[in-house]
Amino acid sequence: MTPTLIHREDVLAALSKVQEPELHKDLVTLNMIQDIEINESVVKFRIVLTTPACPLKGKIEKEARDAVMTIQGVKTVNIVMDANVPADGRPRGNLSLNAKNVVAVASGKGGVGKSTVAVNLAVSLAQSGAKVGLLDADIYGPNIPTMMGVDRLPAFEEGKIIPAVAYGVKLMSIGFLVQPGQPLIWRGPMLHSAIRQFLNDVEWGDLDYLVIDLPPGTGDAQLSLAQSIPISGGVIVTLPQAVSLEDASRGLYMFRQLDIPILGVIENMSFLELPDGQRMDVFGSGGGEKLAKQAGTEFFGCVPMAADVRIGGDSGRPIVLTHPDSGPGKALREISEIIAARLSVAALKNDGGIKLEIVG
Repeated sequence: MTPTLIHREDVLAALSKVQEPELHKDLVTLNMIQDIEINESVVKFRIVLTTPACPLKGKIEKEARDAVMTIQGVKTVNIVMDANVPADGRPRGNLSLNAKNVVAVASGKGGVGKSTVAVNLAVSLAQSGAKVGLLDADIYGPNIPTMMGVDRLPAFEEGKIIPAVAYGVKLMSIGFLVQPGQPLIWRGPMLHSAIRQFLNDVEWGDLDYLVIDLPPGTGDAQLSLAQSIPISGGVIVTLPQAVSLEDASRGLYMFRQLDIPILGVIENMSFLELPDGQRMDVFGSGGGEKLAKQAGTEFFGCVPMAADVRIGGDSGRPIVLTHPDSGPGKALREISEIIAARLSVAALKNDGGIKLEIVG
């Protein structure tokens, strides 16, 4: 019996029925199908996602496989999952920094776990396979070196500052350049100069994502960053309690004043899970979701309290690595995937971003 011939056009026709859930277009139109190979009854191809941290990667792979298996004569489908992160289209030509997306993590007040979120967001993105940088812009209270378990920078090379690397993340902080406990009493111009140097004189290399941990409040550092580099989007971290929400709303207003798109709100330390399975709302409940609704932005979710989060921060081992299946570990990883997806959607909608193409 003569085997059924499978044509490339048959494969593309089948895959054109598979939708990318975030972009609401099919995989073929989005140019996500690459390197189709047909060997008798075996079909192999690559699916090039817009982020390696795609939260729906498994769903897309399954639907693509199921679609191709409906083609007569196909017995085996081999799929290679790949990613190419789109740039946000914002010009950064006057900087040596080559980052496709820049995310600022902010809060209106200190003590809400903003740095914890920034660290775990960066590490989670790096663990997915993305090229990630983490900039500690909290000049007066740098915590990133401690939370990433690094206490020094590599040697300078050809006049460039070489960033430290931990868990696949390149990082820079003023904490590497001052003695532990030494206070920095700087006025605005000195702070602005330091931030410009962190952006321009550090050998970041090519990055898919640069995560910036902003200091609490709405002061000089935020203004300096907005003036120094186009930011893809801002994330607000808050506690559920009313006082924290009031401060967080100032952070939202600051982003709007600086023309920084607001990606969404994260509610940290949302609840404490007790040994018997009950939840204790230590700081109240529902505040983050309420703030997001009032601001007309997305609520990314809640991160529960756990001692392991604090232990991880103190020991320089982020919880997404040490306890990935814990409540906080899962929540932070899922939030990082959502943020990556939202950045891809925004980049593809931006006129300066990647253009959609149709694969012939």
